[in-house]
Amino acid sequence: MELLPESLNAAAFFVDRHVAEGRAGRSITYAEVADGVAHAAGALADAGLDLEQRVLLVLADSPAFAVAFWGAAKLGAVAVPVNTLMTAAEYEFLLNDSRARVAVVEADVAPRLLAVRERCPWLRAILIVGGRAAGAPDFDEALARAKPVIEAAATSREDIVYWGYTSGSTGRPKAAVHSHQDFVAAADLVGVGVFGLGPDDLVFSASKLSFAFGLGNALYFPARVGAASVLVAERITPERAFAVIDAERPTVFFAVPTLYARMLEVRDAERRFDVSSLRYCVSSGETLPPAVFDAWADRFGLELVEVVGSTEALHDFIANRPGQARRGSVGRVVPGFEARLVDDTGAPVEVGTVGHLLVKGETTAPYYWHRVERTRATMLGEWLRTGDMFRQDAEGWFYFEGRADDMLKVAGQWVSPAEVEAHLVAHAAVLEAGVVGETDARGLTTPRACVVLKDGVAASPALAAELRDFVGARAAGYKTPGVVDFVADLPKTATGKIQRFRLRRA
Repeated sequence: MELLPESLNAAAFFVDRHVAEGRAGRSITYAEVADGVAHAAGALADAGLDLEQRVLLVLADSPAFAVAFWGAAKLGAVAVPVNTLMTAAEYEFLLNDSRARVAVVEADVAPRLLAVRERCPWLRAILIVGGRAAGAPDFDEALARAKPVIEAAATSREDIVYWGYTSGSTGRPKAAVHSHQDFVAAADLVGVGVFGLGPDDLVFSASKLSFAFGLGNALYFPARVGAASVLVAERITPERAFAVIDAERPTVFFAVPTLYARMLEVRDAERRFDVSSLRYCVSSGETLPPAVFDAWADRFGLELVEVVGSTEALHDFIANRPGQARRGSVGRVVPGFEARLVDDTGAPVEVGTVGHLLVKGETTAPYYWHRVERTRATMLGEWLRTGDMFRQDAEGWFYFEGRADDMLKVAGQWVSPAEVEAHLVAHAAVLEAGVVGETDARGLTTPRACVVLKDGVAASPALAAELRDFVGARAAGYKTPGVVDFVADLPKTATGKIQRFRLRRA
């Protein structure tokens, strides 16, 4: 990667640069985005946002998100995107934890923030996209009134520009902080180096901009190379995903495994929708079952490129490559990163042995905001402890085994929930599966499977026994679920990861 100058502002690099180089866009041009960013920076400054201060962005995928995000960066402030589905209490926590001075929110979300505004002492202003309320003006009107900020703040490459709150699935959310240079590095190492994005690409990401994965896919990866994105405000259902691909003709599609599995359930999709514009599809967020990998290729002739990353690393650090995806593997280390697997004592494990994954690279967060103990446990000098368990083969391919706190010790052997889940999903009756440990009558741990069946399939004791036999024929006996429960749905984080801890019985 090219050496970046000490003085670097992400908004100038990803937005203003395209205008200076005379590059146009589609539907909304880079010139129009740049003008919106300049006015957004002015509006945020008018609302009281200053250098290094935080702005909470509670926005759907839309041009408003783009101009607000880059507007904050242009001021030298810090953008803190969060999803639009939280409760008032959750927004109160985030506003106070981040000490955000300004919040830019969707009109339908605004009442939840307004309800807690008086309990957020650092909050100076709320700007509403598509509406207004007492003391909370319309964002577009604020943009129209604002004097545009033409020159980007003289930030350094190491200045913080973005906070990514993790899902907090096992505790309160925590913010990993990232700098201006992290965005350039991730765009170069992953967007260009792995995905090969170029100026003619049109990206469609079902994963939203408020999450680190979607932010790269649909905002700064395309902006790095002058490409374009399809932004869809509403939640992406399987039918909606196909309809957008058919109508907008994207070249690359990003989604989580759950969505791909449910898209495969759409009847006659390969005849009803034209997906021929796609070069390949990318899967991340949870392990991709080999059965889904195979079915996607069989039905649509498209490769599912599985990758793995984290908010703490900003985007991916291990990835398959388009045209070279290996079934069942998350890929090999992305050039520019290093990875190693260690045991509980920190010693390296042998090839083929499951270990804790540590990674090192240019994009890893230096700390969590206000989380000293979590920072010490996770950011080990230059190395990042991911919390994931993997094994690696002799050729350098990595295989995900599960989260460290999800692994099961059965009959003295480690059992990966992800492996058992993949075997279950390979059965024709199963749509999704989640596996956790359960203590049996003897006081020993045994795998328990929670299974979501496909439409039209009835649950029964006979089917439960069939599924246990199905896994037993494909894996060691101690990996076979002792119990199979049928459930209507699996609890997931907003990014699509199964919350296995919520499947455990007290």
